[in-house]
Amino acid sequence: MQKEHVVVYRETGKFAGWPANYGIWAWGNELVVSFTQCTHLMKAGFHARTRELPAYPLQSRSLDGGHTWATIRTPAPSPGGRGFSADEHMVKELKVATAIELGLAPLPGPCPGDIDFTNPDFAMMCARTGLGGGTIGWFYLSDDRANSWQGPYSLPMFGQTGIEARTDVIINGPRDAMLFLAAATEAGEEGKGVLMARTTDGGQSFELGAWVGASEQDELIMPSSIRLDENTILTAIRCSVREGEFEVVPTWIDLYESTDNGATFHHLTRPVPDAGSGGNPPSMIKLQDGRVCLTYGYRAVPFGLRARLSEDGGKTWGEVIHLRDDGGSSDIGYPRTIQLPDGTIVTTYYFNEHPDTERYIAATLWKP
Repeated sequence: MQKEHVVVYRETGKFAGWPANYGIWAWGNELVVSFTQCTHLMKAGFHARTRELPAYPLQSRSLDGGHTWATIRTPAPSPGGRGFSADEHMVKELKVATAIELGLAPLPGPCPGDIDFTNPDFAMMCARTGLGGGTIGWFYLSDDRANSWQGPYSLPMFGQTGIEARTDVIINGPRDAMLFLAAATEAGEEGKGVLMARTTDGGQSFELGAWVGASEQDELIMPSSIRLDENTILTAIRCSVREGEFEVVPTWIDLYESTDNGATFHHLTRPVPDAGSGGNPPSMIKLQDGRVCLTYGYRAVPFGLRARLSEDGGKTWGEVIHLRDDGGSSDIGYPRTIQLPDGTIVTTYYFNEHPDTERYIAATLWKP
């Protein structure tokens, strides 16, 4: 298999991570990926970064299909300048009112609507914060290929204790889009399940469309969704057993299907029976030839990035494709994947080759 590994962003002393939390966008061979930059700190636990120093949102842009990249601070307002998620570990004790008084996190307002989701230069980025003891979801908009962002704009709570918003959007038309979001448990913990919310007025309002999957025993988070045809939608979900130690808890990726354009969903298959220690979110795309491509980080020895392909809409899956097996620790992955006009697949993720070195953002360009 033809493949090439490149460095997207790496800086000594910095911890760069989690592209899956934000997104990747493509306009031909022009790509933008967003992620978080923290300060690297050894012996700080699973994520080797200090929680006392700010975390900043960065975005990297490539104009040559992912071979070279330039990185800037993401041109979007964020809570306290700490990152789109505000790093829940650093702000979980703060109340929303206190944060507003300090000027750290003005509450997002409603979107004025009239978004043209089909604008060729459009991008949408979903984010969340743990301020106030419950997770709040919001989103940003760009009509100039992520050179600037408008927002944040608020998302409803949909009757839930918290909404974990990450970018997972299906565009149906100029004013019509579906967002796939994770909801918190009744106790406010992560992972009750995944729901689909829909707007038909250009982002001014959102209605709960359907639950994709939910569980009282297992944790379901971080969906990745695609449309196969006018009636068929697939959603892959990161899953794990709710109770147990992080490093040993069973983890997997499940696939759900809707055959009635999102009105209902049912479990279809389990393309990744084991995602390694702690698990890793899926990134799923529909290839130009109609196949479904699923990429994910693998957090067990050998640590690395993997992929699987389906030729029948996710019902069955081919052999595991090892994009790389040279990871230095289990703290890697969180991919975002797109396909270029020439058929090349670009998978971005965070990585390191040695457990003592900083995490950086990498990309693998490959053709199956």
